[in-house]
Amino acid sequence: MTSKPNSPALLVLAAGMGSRYGGLKQVDPVGPQGETLMDYSLYDAWKAGFSRVVFLIREEMHEAFFQQIASKYTGRMEVAYAYQSINDLPEGVEFTGQREKPWGTGHAVWCARHALDGRSFAVINADDFYGSATFTALIDAISQADSSARSDKKIAGSIIGFQLGQTLSDHGSVSRGICKIDRGKLSSVEEWSGISKSLSGIIGNNPAGLSHKLSGEEVVSMNVWAFPSSVFPALKDGIIDFFESSSDLLKDEFYLPTAVDNWIASGRAVFDIGIASCKWLGVTYKEDKSVVVESIKKMISNGDYPLSLF
Repeated sequence: MTSKPNSPALLVLAAGMGSRYGGLKQVDPVGPQGETLMDYSLYDAWKAGFSRVVFLIREEMHEAFFQQIASKYTGRMEVAYAYQSINDLPEGVEFTGQREKPWGTGHAVWCARHALDGRSFAVINADDFYGSATFTALIDAISQADSSARSDKKIAGSIIGFQLGQTLSDHGSVSRGICKIDRGKLSSVEEWSGISKSLSGIIGNNPAGLSHKLSGEEVVSMNVWAFPSSVFPALKDGIIDFFESSSDLLKDEFYLPTAVDNWIASGRAVFDIGIASCKWLGVTYKEDKSVVVESIKKMISNGDYPLSLF
């Protein structure tokens, strides 16, 4: 299948190593016919109107992805690949250390710049379930942004946020970007770590490392974004700034929410924010999988999804 040249693309971030999970959870089956969480996202995206998908992976994962994921979509969606390489950096930026992990989600999007082929695009994680309404909202956000170009040349993007309490694991802590909202616009994203359930409620560490109690009603980023094709110069600048300011280039990561937060703070971007109406599912730890499998079964029983997706 060949998509229309100006139709939006879906960028699926799937290069993460899954260290806490203990394996490549992107291709771990959770559905009754061996479907992955990514399969459900792509099914929802296809129904919403996305016709081109770009998988952002590590090059050595290509064969497994083709066999277990991409081959299913022949004739339904146009499939492209981009590889997250540690050496894919803006001109003038060099790194000679021995780093193992990729540079993070902001760099991942940068690595997909050629495969996106000049299109507006949405971004999702490969290992999260977002629900069908989320992809409809992304298509609507991209369509509205494309039809109303800003005269001030600011980056016009969107984020779909989720309630914090719906995104936690019973089996360990998580990190989340907590969103602040001002008159329907995203005003900031703060990266909180060590967020977990406790006897006294939900506890997390703010960007300064201080522990605070959270209500669970906070809106958080689960990496569901919509961007114009013009975002890449800003990403390039963000990577350059990251290399100039990082104190530990062997471990630090260039996060996409941090990049967006910096653009908003500097007046370079304006982001609409919507609150997801669907339930989020994810497998941060192996023990989370059984809950996800049961939730998928229930949605199939309710008629939300067919027994076999494709």
